Amino acid sequence: MRGVLRQLKYASPAMCRMLGYSQEELEDMAVDDLHPRDSLEYVFSEFEAQVKGVKTLTEEIPCLRKDGTIVYADVKSARTVFDGIAWIVGFFTDVTERRAAQERQKEQTERLLKAMEDTIEVLSMTVEVKDPYTSGHQRRVSGLATCIAIEMRLPEERIEGIRIAGVIHDIGKMHVPSEILSKPGRLSELEFEMIKMHPRAGYDILKIIDFPWPIAQTVIQHHERMDGSGYPGHLPGDDIILEARILAVADVVEAMASHRPYRPALGVEKALEEISQNTGVLYDPEVVNACLKLFNEDGFEFEQ
Repeated sequence: MRGVLRQLKYASPAMCRMLGYSQEELEDMAVDDLHPRDSLEYVFSEFEAQVKGVKTLTEEIPCLRKDGTIVYADVKSARTVFDGIAWIVGFFTDVTERRAAQERQKEQTERLLKAMEDTIEVLSMTVEVKDPYTSGHQRRVSGLATCIAIEMRLPEERIEGIRIAGVIHDIGKMHVPSEILSKPGRLSELEFEMIKMHPRAGYDILKIIDFPWPIAQTVIQHHERMDGSGYPGHLPGDDIILEARILAVADVVEAMASHRPYRPALGVEKALEEISQNTGVLYDPEVVNACLKLFNEDGFEFEQ
């Protein structure tokens, strides 16, 4: 490539096959003609970065074939001197098939994720049909838990797992009789023991699904407490995964702030007082601090 003309000096047979031109045709063309117009600024900035040693490889640069179609190439460039003139030598590797395979894989992954989201939606709706009094509870818990995870600066992938666990954390209530879930008065000891079965029942439902996150484990642990007084496993703090500790705080705050068949809503202020007074005892201090900041400083509100 020479001066502002960016004229081609030599094109290898492989380059000719990739672009569909003869060698004579290519050597009569400018480099500008080999790339889509809207990508020229990017292409030449990449060439320049490689020549200066800032980069060693640029992946998937778009190239124009003679028939107008686009192929993609990984490119390495270097500066050389020929006949006393400085030139840039570019080494192009056709990666069009690799890119196409990646696009197909991406589309397949997106279809699988959509199917998973639809399945989660169905599971969530099933719980709300069973227990209409807590309609929206799972989604509000999921929303708060997600914001807490973001506030704690967890990785995006881990945040997504927390969001999904929140949406279906009460799936085990499918195994609890409806008359207990909707009972307006105080639960008997036996009835409360039946309610306490729902985390394990949820785990049994979800453990057979190969999620990329610890969804089943989060669900079975979301009623565990830092001092080991929770259920069903009476796990101490270090044995409770962080996802479950986040979900536990979000679950308590939403439940206390909302109406239940057996009591009116206690309000957000009471809920925040509960987690503040029991931080380090029942609830993870870092999770509590993040939750309090959301409400007291960031103005978080539950969606209705």
